[in-house]
Amino acid sequence: MNNSHKFTLAGVAAIFLWSSVMGLARAVTEMLGPIGGAASIYTVAALFLFLVMGKPKWRQYSLRYVLIGGGLFVAYEICLALALAMANTRQQAIEMLVINYLWPALTVLLAVLTSGKKTNWLVYPSIGLAFFGVAWSITGEQGLSVAQIAANVATNPATYAMAFTGAFLWAIYCNLTKRIANGQNAITLFFIMTAVTLWIKYALSSETGLILNLNMESGVLLLISGVAMGSGYALWNYAIIGGNMVLLATLSYFTPVLSTIISSVILGLVLSQSFLQGVVMVTVGSLMCWWVTREKS
Repeated sequence: MNNSHKFTLAGVAAIFLWSSVMGLARAVTEMLGPIGGAASIYTVAALFLFLVMGKPKWRQYSLRYVLIGGGLFVAYEICLALALAMANTRQQAIEMLVINYLWPALTVLLAVLTSGKKTNWLVYPSIGLAFFGVAWSITGEQGLSVAQIAANVATNPATYAMAFTGAFLWAIYCNLTKRIANGQNAITLFFIMTAVTLWIKYALSSETGLILNLNMESGVLLLISGVAMGSGYALWNYAIIGGNMVLLATLSYFTPVLSTIISSVILGLVLSQSFLQGVVMVTVGSLMCWWVTREKS
């Protein structure tokens, strides 16, 4: 097997790991609590990345990159983790997952709006399709209407708000990091920052019982979740060195479908036909956004 194939396979493995980690994270937080469970997962992931990628060379990172890039990364990860953990049910947690995957379409939208360049008009209906897919998933079999969407959101407005906010934050992160990172990769430092922030939030919250609930089952699941999360980022970092990025970029846009299916299996859910239709719309909309705005060779 040549090196190019090794790098590409690492990227494919990263996509599958990212697709599985959301369901695992929900299962862990059910056992250890929303904040304490999330803090534990990011701590394990940070330790894994530290061991695999080495000590962060924080003196070499620009202050702007750490403060802006790191701040956006931490804010996004916390929004996503708590949206999944604080959802009323496992079904609602899957809805948070679908909302999160608006970020590819939003990334393209922000890039188009800030570039000032003329773009293909198809990008706008593509983004619209992604948003329509989310609405279709949220309403399920109850029928698509503004009133129904509002009723569903009213059952847990905080989690819906965090999921939508997270999607926008990651879109901003993707657009800004290219400009301010200067080729630097502070992912390990960002994970440490996320874990520390979550532990501070845990200390200030009324959440208790983390130690008492840390039994063999939750401990093993926590280890698997943290290592899977850290491995996804480590493998992707390896893949971009020499992998087939056109193929990997295309495959990454199918993550919403993969993540939804794998998470539903992990959480023991049977997804409705309309929910899966909505997920496919989000995926197709995101893929169309990438396709019509890609740089042509």
